[in-house]
Amino acid sequence: MGRLEGKIAVVTGASSGIGLAIAKRFAQEGAELFITGRRQAELDAAVREIGGNTRGVRGDISKLADLNNLYKTVEQYGKLIDVLVANAGIGEFIPLEYVDESHFDRLFTTNVKGTVFTVQKSLPLLKEGASIILIGSVAAEAAVPAFSIYSGTKGAIRSFARAWTVELAPRKIRVNVLAPGAIVTPGWNDFASSKSELEQIMAQAASQSPFNRMGSPEEVAGAALFLASDDSSFVNGTGLYVDGGTLQF
Repeated sequence: MGRLEGKIAVVTGASSGIGLAIAKRFAQEGAELFITGRRQAELDAAVREIGGNTRGVRGDISKLADLNNLYKTVEQYGKLIDVLVANAGIGEFIPLEYVDESHFDRLFTTNVKGTVFTVQKSLPLLKEGASIILIGSVAAEAAVPAFSIYSGTKGAIRSFARAWTVELAPRKIRVNVLAPGAIVTPGWNDFASSKSELEQIMAQAASQSPFNRMGSPEEVAGAALFLASDDSSFVNGTGLYVDGGTLQF
């Protein structure tokens, strides 16, 4: 019997990368899933890859109407949520001197506003004792050049978890942050204009870990499974770093 057998999980931004790996691991452990993604074709492909009892709901977490549609869909199936993984987010490298209003608004609207309302709008459907997992980043703790706005959004995520841990305690809902370090995902392609530049960027990222390598989405998914399952029933308000020791290096 899987560790999430009979549980309902919602994972945002599950079309690729970390979100996809988490959804796949949850499905393997018996969860029934509702996943989101912004692009229908990629979302449909993810549903097929995840398998099991998985439903895709196209949507952008920065748009409240899309979040309303997500939870309306869950409700229409007569489901209450055991696990919510607020994973969807975006990142961009831009030095402070070149930061403009559009960059700031884009990151804060998706990563901060989107996360707030992903959680808020789920509340009527969350079971007592549910687990909320917010995907943060080691960037909230470490100095990463040209990544200050993104780092700020993830710092906000960590603060949300602390406050919501107390606010939701009467319902025995746990709120934790899962903070990955450098993980091999398709998103790195957005940071380079050539294959050689991409290899250089990823080699630099790998060198920041004592293990001298990047992590895999599956390694993050294993940590997410722990936070989603009853194994972490007394883990609340914490930050779990899946970074190979980067913050200690």
